[in-house]
Amino acid sequence: MSTELILTLILVILSLDFILERILDILNRKNWTAVIPKALEGIYDNEKYAKSQAYEKDKHRIGLFSSVLSFIVTILMIVAGGFAWVDDFVRLYLSNPITVALGFFAFIMVGSSLISFPFSYYSTFVIEEKFGFNRSTLKTFLADKLKGGLLTAILGGGILALIIWIYTMTTTNFWWMAWALIAFFMVFMSMFYSSLVVPLFNKQTRLEEGELNTAISSLAEKVGFKLDNIYVMDGSKRSSKGNAYFSGLGSRKRIVLFDTLIEELSTEEIVAVLAHEIGHYKKKHTLSSIILGLLQTGVMFYIFSLLIGNASLSEALGTTNHSFHLGLIAFGILYSPISTFLGLGMNVLSRKNEYEADAYATENYNSKALADGLKKLSVSSLSNLTPHPAYVFFYYSHPTLLQRLNAMKD
Repeated sequence: MSTELILTLILVILSLDFILERILDILNRKNWTAVIPKALEGIYDNEKYAKSQAYEKDKHRIGLFSSVLSFIVTILMIVAGGFAWVDDFVRLYLSNPITVALGFFAFIMVGSSLISFPFSYYSTFVIEEKFGFNRSTLKTFLADKLKGGLLTAILGGGILALIIWIYTMTTTNFWWMAWALIAFFMVFMSMFYSSLVVPLFNKQTRLEEGELNTAISSLAEKVGFKLDNIYVMDGSKRSSKGNAYFSGLGSRKRIVLFDTLIEELSTEEIVAVLAHEIGHYKKKHTLSSIILGLLQTGVMFYIFSLLIGNASLSEALGTTNHSFHLGLIAFGILYSPISTFLGLGMNVLSRKNEYEADAYATENYNSKALADGLKKLSVSSLSNLTPHPAYVFFYYSHPTLLQRLNAMKD
């Protein structure tokens, strides 16, 4: 492909993606109403519903500003030669392909962080504070940003350096080696994320003996699910919103409960939520998601290997310096329609999996407890329970609360 065609495709893809986001936002806003919808009677009261609508509007407003600024900056970086300027600047001090790439992305990451920081700060200390969710201090907020940035630099930079090294050694046949590297990393992180990464941000302690531990153990024994690792995480350190998640495979599997979840739900409701999580494991949803993710990554690397040798990828971003990192940025944008399509498929599958996990919890524990727990979590977090179907289709990995409740009745 010629440089002009690639540049045109990049700008068209970015513009269409931005326009699609705005259309979906408009459709979703049409579902906002001043009067509580009949479908939500018994879930939201008038005061809570009005508060949830105000919360959605505030989040949407800051999200819109952030999205518009991001779009403008990205377009300017391309048409005004911003990426080329960063590349030239880094090359004044570095010459090795690997160090040039690392320096380039470090510059971009710092710049992106500076742009996003005010929005993140406003969301946490203005919006979340206004609606009673924020429990983070400025010290914790800044520490999270710093640790997150360092973790990205170390892990992301290390993987990128290895991929570029593999490319320089093997050129176009590098794709399967890079895929193997990423596959190893993905599986490793799925196994050890909770024990290696989470402790950098949160404290996890084993669930102490008592009513809840006994109830969970009884459920695990009933369904033949060996579970020795039940932890409580100090989610209240940052937010009042409750949550729980399942991680790991085999002997490394672990269930983590936010302390806010334990504060908010009854023992029976918590066990019902965990029955849902166990359902994911029993139905092999976690394993299938990992396998599908690996396959998608392999396809992406293979297509990338076919195009990375084309100097027009770098030239489309305004430079004659053909380089792996500039080609990677151009390819990332060109590949985004395929990524979006695959993401839609993954969301459809994820929503199906959620229904199956709900059904498992209903069959093996208590549907009313699960429904009551989901209602409490949705109301306490002021969730938008009536999003537009198109918005759900594009963005939601879970069915809406009303869809889940209706499915449990069938």
